Amino acid sequence: MAQIVSLTGITSHTLRKWESRYDFLVPERTDTNIRFYSDSQLKKLLNISILRNQGVRLSAIGKMSDDDIHRMVSEALIDSNQDEEVKALILSMINLDEQEFDNIIKSQIIKNGILSTFTDVIYPFLHKVGVLWGINKIMPAQEHFVSNLIRQKICSAIDLLPIAPENAPKIILFLAEGESHEIGLLLSDFIAKKLGWRVFYLGQNVPHDNVKTMAELVKPNYLLTFFVTTTPSIVEEKVFKLSSESKTPLLFSGSPINFELKDNDNMVTYLKSPNDLIKVLEDVLSPT
Repeated sequence: MAQIVSLTGITSHTLRKWESRYDFLVPERTDTNIRFYSDSQLKKLLNISILRNQGVRLSAIGKMSDDDIHRMVSEALIDSNQDEEVKALILSMINLDEQEFDNIIKSQIIKNGILSTFTDVIYPFLHKVGVLWGINKIMPAQEHFVSNLIRQKICSAIDLLPIAPENAPKIILFLAEGESHEIGLLLSDFIAKKLGWRVFYLGQNVPHDNVKTMAELVKPNYLLTFFVTTTPSIVEEKVFKLSSESKTPLLFSGSPINFELKDNDNMVTYLKSPNDLIKVLEDVLSPT
């Protein structure tokens, strides 16, 4: 239930109250009597969350057909905030609706620009995709479908950026051996280039020795990598190896990290969000 609250923004207390008052929201139960919402109910809750934020009364929503709800949600998204855009992206992913996904992203870019769209919409959306993955509410095909759409958007945006001058600060982007989820790394590529950094993008599954050699050749200001694995000991081992064998500060992000950085604190920085990365890069460009 906590995951549903995270996805929809509707509290568990409110959900229970709705269940007792309205017949359109009836949770199912497991063999051990644990409440859960079906995929179709999750879609309805996401739509309800968007409409309620637009001031539509729940009693009115309960009387609408699914087509009416979809139409009203589409109209509401014209003037929606970014949280509602994220919910709409989730719906388009669940429905495998590429046109709707494309319309939402393009609309957000027009209203707020590419950088804000990537950091304030796509990044939170990817976080919620991870939640859906964790509760088995999406198939691998759905995740791959939307990941490839996002990858296309980011790569197209990167191609439009100019190459930084020779004297610009430098950063090496890579995924360590065994890591292949590249969306976060591509987003970092865009952010760094957008801010005027020279980016050396090494891609997925890069052997440790290659990273070390590139750092010696390039002499970057930072190394940056991502970890998808949720096992703290594995992440800790890789972070320690990268930081201890290089004189270059390491930035890393990805899964929540549950260990404390010790002797290498000054050489390692954990990034919780794209805005953390932006701050680090901007501090180099405009030191105080």
